[in-house]
Parts: sequence; C-alpha cells; structure tokens
Amino acid sequence: MNCIIIDDEAAARAIVNQLCSKVPELDVIEEFDNAIDAIKFLNQQEIDVVFLDIHMPGFSGIDFVQTLKNPPKVVLTTSDTDFAIASYEYEAIVDYLVKPITSERFEKCITKVKNSLTQQPKVSVTEASSEIGEDLYINIDRRLIKLKLGEILMVEAKGDYIDIKTEKEEYHVHTTLKKIKEKLPDHLFLQIHRSYIINFTKIIDIEDNSVLIEKNVIPISRSNRPELMRRLNLL
Repeated sequence: MNCIIIDDEAAARAIVNQLCSKVPELDVIEEFDNAIDAIKFLNQQEIDVVFLDIHMPGFSGIDFVQTLKNPPKVVLTTSDTDFAIASYEYEAIVDYLVKPITSERFEKCITKVKNSLTQQPKVSVTEASSEIGEDLYINIDRRLIKLKLGEILMVEAKGDYIDIKTEKEEYHVHTTLKKIKEKLPDHLFLQIHRSYIINFTKIIDIEDNSVLIEKNVIPISRSNRPELMRRLNLL
C-alpha cells in the first residue's frame, strides 16, 4: 500500500513514518508539511492511504478531505479528540488516531485500512468536459440582452440587485444571486462567497482568501474554499 504523510510538524511526520516502516505492506512515498502541496501531488499520483493531521495552518485536514473529489483512504492523526465523531461523516476517513500513537493502536488502524481497501476498491472517475456555448438572457429596462456565458467574469449581489461583469460590460439586474446561480452551469461557475459567483476559468491568481479576475479582487469564504480548490487543475 502506497501512502503519504501530511503534518506541519516534522517530529510528528517522523513518528508516523517510523510506525509505517514496521508494516511490510506500507510504502511511504512522500511527506508534506502542508495540504496544498499534497493536493498537487495527488493530482499526479495514485495513493492508497493518507496519514493526515487535522490542525494545519491555512488549510485544515478536514478542508483537505472535502477538496478531493476521489480521495484515497484517510487516517487522521491528531492530538484533538473533538473531531472524532464528525470525521466519520466522510466516507474516505477510515480511522482516527490520537497522538501519541502506540504501535498496538497503529496495527489496528492498518487492519481497518486493509479491510476498507478490500471492500471498496478505488474507482477512477473521469468527468466529461462541457463546451462553452450557452447564452443567458437578462432583462434590463424591458429589453432582453443576450450574454455569452463564457464571457461572464463574475456576479456580485447588491441588495435586491446583482451586478454581472463581463469582459466588455457591466450590467445591473433586478434579481437575486440565488436565482442566477440556478441558471449558470456548474462546469464554469462557482459561488465562492455569499455575495459572489465567479467564472473560475477566468481566475488569474489566488492569494490567501481571495481570487483575482482581471482587476477584481474577490473574497473566498472558508466554507467555499474546499470546493474551489477541488475544481482547480493544480500543478
């Protein structure tokens, strides 16, 4: 079983690596001190098991699990017992190891991982890509204006109105963000904040808790960040 270790503390990674070395079936492929680098790695490599710390700066272990669409089996390693029950809401999480981890407890964990891999083998999922070609009609001053969906950069909620910014124009429309969200295709658009929907193919840069689209800096809410990271084709 190929595995990786994700923990921001070097000592903690060393302990898990040592425990793994005592299990002949386990092969530690790589270690990471942050979740973002691990996500990039998993976009290129298939792994059976991830040993994952929950509390890491900027991007928690739970955020990591939510981000991956087809995650490997996950074993949480943490000093915090508060997430034990909540963690089992995620199908990918097969065990929860509380630090300090004993050899006996680790052996039981590996048994669970083996059983889980046997019962639920990983299936590769390929998403069909959709072509940009749909139109959206908006009603402004009793006129219907046709917009190309691929040219829309972002939508911002402003009270009872929304602002739709395209590559050429900006439109002020009397409707709600919820209503327009229902009209926008998921393969192009994503709500990243309670007040913003973006065309994520137009993202230029992501820094901290915001994205840059042309000259627009748009905030990312914590609850929407995992889905955004999952959608991106990270290198």
